[in-house]
Amino acid sequence: MKTFVRWALALAMMFAGISHLTFARRDFQAQVPDALVEHGPLDRDAVVVASGVVEAAFGLALVALPKERRRVGAALAAFFIAIFPGNIDQWRKGRSAFGLDTDQKRFGRLFFQPALVAAAWWSTR
Repeated sequence: MKTFVRWALALAMMFAGISHLTFARRDFQAQVPDALVEHGPLDRDAVVVASGVVEAAFGLALVALPKERRRVGAALAAFFIAIFPGNIDQWRKGRSAFGLDTDQKRFGRLFFQPALVAAAWWSTR
């Protein structure tokens, strides 16, 4: 089961990374917290592109670096925690993206992130 979850995460991360760089860039921009772009050197699109590259790399690393599995899993769990403020910001500001077009849907999405953290950690141990 751990192998299945790890591969599912890997494929999901590669898909997410590619979608950041191509067809879903605008949707992902809705998840970039205002504070990150107002007080930083990057604009929303640059943050989306950078996070897309990181997500694709995590997906690849989950399957291509079996000896580093525990470290990759820990780093991925930390990444999921680091991007959580974007989900909170999307909910607080009422930004629609990815079919999350109501406050209830955006709020419900917040509970999915801890599951991703747990899956990244558990599947690599």
